[in-house]
Amino acid sequence: MPQVDAGSWEYEIVLQRGESTTYWTDLWRYRELLFFFAWRDTLIRYKQTAIGIGWALVRPAAAMAVFVGFRKIAGLPSGQVPEVVFVFAAIVPWQFFSTALTEAANSLVTYSNLVSKVYFPRLLVPVAAVATTLVDMVITLVLLAVLMAWYRVVPGWQIIVLPLFVVLVVGFSIGAGILLAALTAKYRDFRYVVPFVVQCGLFLSPVAFTLSSIPERWRTLYSLNPLVGIIEGFRWSILSGDAPPSDAAVLLSGSITLFSIAVGIWYFRRVERSLADVI
Repeated sequence: MPQVDAGSWEYEIVLQRGESTTYWTDLWRYRELLFFFAWRDTLIRYKQTAIGIGWALVRPAAAMAVFVGFRKIAGLPSGQVPEVVFVFAAIVPWQFFSTALTEAANSLVTYSNLVSKVYFPRLLVPVAAVATTLVDMVITLVLLAVLMAWYRVVPGWQIIVLPLFVVLVVGFSIGAGILLAALTAKYRDFRYVVPFVVQCGLFLSPVAFTLSSIPERWRTLYSLNPLVGIIEGFRWSILSGDAPPSDAAVLLSGSITLFSIAVGIWYFRRVERSLADVI
């Protein structure tokens, strides 16, 4: 039999998969999975539907019609901007957040077979769900641009600040999404809690009205909803005739976004160690 030279063997000692010292390196190594998950979810979402990706236009358009009707019934005063454009500018970030939160919260359960059998950083799954929703946001922004051209609404210099509020809504969606993804994987009751939270959040966010409509003594408390500063910022950056957002509201939105990301990652990492067992 051939002799084996023991000196030719190489040994590599690595930490157990998922340890904190290698986890963030693994996230970068598996980065292609993020694009794969996002691409797969985008294809599946509108597969075998009659109008396909057109649903990304139908949903915000329907919401716009409802809120414009609500404004007229409630007798809310019209500003310098047409109500259709005024409402739709707020629907863009809200629609993104609500869809991203719902998709991210259910993402681990959707990928349960893969999560329980193959190793990869599970954090990629809810983040990819949020990334998928960016496609819908781009489509709704195009529709908003068409509406603005139709009503001859021209954005001002504030449009350069729009990416800041896009980053805020994406960051808050990721933070809240990964937290709810972990909670939904561990406690299936959250599959019923999330739609209720989204429904309540729609009425607690300034989609059909502005922060100035809230009594002044309640505005700081109301701004604890991070979507207040985000939606107000979206409107201001897109519609030159709209009032600038409150500094306190924007600061609270940024602070709560960072806090949600930190808490979401912390709790997700705790649950991830036993995820294959509980899912």
